[in-house]
Amino acid sequence: MKAIRRFTVRAVLPEQLGALEELAGNLRWSWHEPTRQLFARISPELWQQTGHDPIALLGAVHPARLSELANDYGYVEWANRLRDDLHAYLSEPRWYQGLDGSAPQSIAYFSPEFGITAALPQYSGGLGILAGDHLKSASDLGVPLVGVGLFYRSGYFSQAISPDGWQLESYPVLDPDGLPLAVLRQPDGTAVQITLALPEGRALHARVWQAAVGRIRLLLLDTDIPANEDALRSVTDRLYGGGGEHRLLQELLLGIGGVRALKVWAELSGTPVPEVFHTNEGHAGFLGVERISDLIGEGLTFDEGLQVVRAGTVFTTHTPVAAGIDRFERPLVERYFSTDLLPGVQVSDVLALGCEDYPGGSPDVFNMAVMGLRLGQHANGVSKLHGQVSRQMFRGLWPGFDVDEVPIDSVTNGVHAPTWTDPMLRALAEERLGTTDTTAADWSSGGLGDLDLWSVRTRMREQLVGDARRRVSEAWEKQNPGGVAPSWMSDLLDPSVLTIGFARRVPTYKRLTLMLHDPERLRAILLNPERPVQIVIAGKSHPADEEGKRLIQRLVQFAAEPDIRTRLVFLPDYDIGMAQLLYPGTDVWLNNPLRPLEACGTSGMKAALNGALNLSILDGWWNEFYDGENGWAIPSADAAGDGSERDALEAEALYDLIENQIAPRFYERNGDGVPEGWLHQIRHTLSTLSPELSADRMVREYVERMYVPASGFERRVSDDGYAGARALSAWKARVRSAWPGVAVVHVESGGVDAIPQVGDELHLRARVQLNGLKPEDVSVQVIYGRSQNGDQLTHVRIRDLEVEEKSAIGGAYEYVGTVALSRAGSFGYTVRIVPRNDLLLSSAELGLVAIAG
Repeated sequence: MKAIRRFTVRAVLPEQLGALEELAGNLRWSWHEPTRQLFARISPELWQQTGHDPIALLGAVHPARLSELANDYGYVEWANRLRDDLHAYLSEPRWYQGLDGSAPQSIAYFSPEFGITAALPQYSGGLGILAGDHLKSASDLGVPLVGVGLFYRSGYFSQAISPDGWQLESYPVLDPDGLPLAVLRQPDGTAVQITLALPEGRALHARVWQAAVGRIRLLLLDTDIPANEDALRSVTDRLYGGGGEHRLLQELLLGIGGVRALKVWAELSGTPVPEVFHTNEGHAGFLGVERISDLIGEGLTFDEGLQVVRAGTVFTTHTPVAAGIDRFERPLVERYFSTDLLPGVQVSDVLALGCEDYPGGSPDVFNMAVMGLRLGQHANGVSKLHGQVSRQMFRGLWPGFDVDEVPIDSVTNGVHAPTWTDPMLRALAEERLGTTDTTAADWSSGGLGDLDLWSVRTRMREQLVGDARRRVSEAWEKQNPGGVAPSWMSDLLDPSVLTIGFARRVPTYKRLTLMLHDPERLRAILLNPERPVQIVIAGKSHPADEEGKRLIQRLVQFAAEPDIRTRLVFLPDYDIGMAQLLYPGTDVWLNNPLRPLEACGTSGMKAALNGALNLSILDGWWNEFYDGENGWAIPSADAAGDGSERDALEAEALYDLIENQIAPRFYERNGDGVPEGWLHQIRHTLSTLSPELSADRMVREYVERMYVPASGFERRVSDDGYAGARALSAWKARVRSAWPGVAVVHVESGGVDAIPQVGDELHLRARVQLNGLKPEDVSVQVIYGRSQNGDQLTHVRIRDLEVEEKSAIGGAYEYVGTVALSRAGSFGYTVRIVPRNDLLLSSAELGLVAIAG
């Protein structure tokens, strides 16, 4: 029988245990092990059953147990001590507070998903986990960040696997009252409500939930409220659910509604309105046009407002493929903006931001990533290789410039070490190395013996085996109510066997089934009598991705074969709770995407923080951090004739590495049964990768390379009543108007003998037509380097030429300069003109260039 309504009743705690409620209400518990131990002590069984969720635990524990704890002086003191520690954490100066006044006072971080804890299932995969880790490290570093997202009533989805291996989705409805959330309220107690005007005179309303993530506030907008008609209550029903118009409504709410919620929250909390806005992927891009609308209300034009917004916006792209970008039909976007949604903003101005008006683009679509790049002066990919891929992918926005000059930087992702490092490894570091900070520990220290490290690694593997057996048995019992799980499930996996992990989303490019390319060879690897291997796999395919589901089905059906079913295991319903045992429990982390389609791939980072060695295609983060000792690189068969040949070559390389390098190294033991060579690689991995893969490093980079520069630019264009923005807008208009007549008229050279030699100097003189612009408006540059493959320049260098006279002669200016010939070999050069303004981050920013013909 089904209930017509359900809700969560919060427990009333004895007064002596008031600290528990405060500790449960701040998500710092999700990464603070002492607080987790405090809650686990209440009831280890319930702590396990509730998925390590303090609020659910307190609602499930018997009042008699709470009364018993209230009378336990030691427990009460423990809880009060941890509450005081939380208060100190929330108020004490941290890294960010040591920066100078150039650091922004407030930063907004927008993301469509946030993966903070399994108890708050508002994430689908890497993008959301990255956002959650960003908030956590920002909290630990004292960065004044506020997160903005949506509250999805059914989250992403829960996954089950049918008897024939097919993925089944279900959407359990979440009760926000049973989650660590509170409604944002006005001083009179009424809930804050955000409203967006829609076509046909309709309106979309949302309330705002807030979560405390350590020092960080996270705001989540929710449309499931009585003020909305039924169709609109479901706008925030599911993460990445629905089609074009449904997704557009979600993104309008996230961007436009998110800014409006942020302004209300800032006013209510007495917090400065953010100077810097960081959009994690293009989904939140409409926040920029909402901010422009506000600036129009202050008397600026659209273009003047655009300068302010661009200056203070950071845009991070996460996808290396065009198919991964949200694109909407242009008429649909036009319909939604031909309303009172954004006062003062013309629909044509909005459409121009997302227009693919470049070679290869589609003029009938609105591209969210293109809008993100046009609204964000500061843009980046999420690994060095992904930065290169992104510059190639979006180069059409900057025609005439080399790929390397496309103004998209990179900040390699990181992961939050306290969340993803197993407590056993942290305890070992504290006991033997004197620190709980595993990213700073000296893992090569003689104070840590091989036997101690191997013992912990073994216990983490045992922990994974136990969890896998429990999950597989419970999944079987759910599908077979009243039945008893088959006995072989209690023998699933072996804690002494080399364990390979593979867990991630299941789009086709990640190649879940590459390991099945030669089933019999895989079978022989798994069942090797001397050096057996076991593989633990997890992952969800998007509900609409039929091909991804077929990959899961194929793997599950192979894993069900009786001879290998205890060696190859698929764990259903991959989530944070599973991941926190899976990463530490594996010896090797496998990743075999089609290069270069993995933007970063942070799952391997989490495994490495626990001493697992990576086995991966040189893609994403692994491309820049693999050093030959921290794991193995699967050679990429990029030159293969077709996809099937590539798969065959790369699968062969994968098998060969496992059989001939990985398994022998793992099973080579000394007299104490310890694999010394393997442990050397573990120590090296922990010592060299832990600091680099930390989200603390990532957030520091964002602060120093993105947020501080962005706030500097934003202040410069906003000071004195936006004088800088007005001047920059006028200057850009003047440059764009004149540019069709800007040209390099003539270039002549001298100073080089008939046979040029290293050490000679090339003297250049260029006559340029600026069409009414002044020399201070442009840079005239010589571009030189090696000349190969015809006229193509490589190893390019750039040098500014100097104007000879500040006044034009016959309508043209003369520029001169020299280039030293510093290396032998082919040499070539050209001369170009680009706009110059100290409020431009890059000479390519306007996409304007005039090159010598």
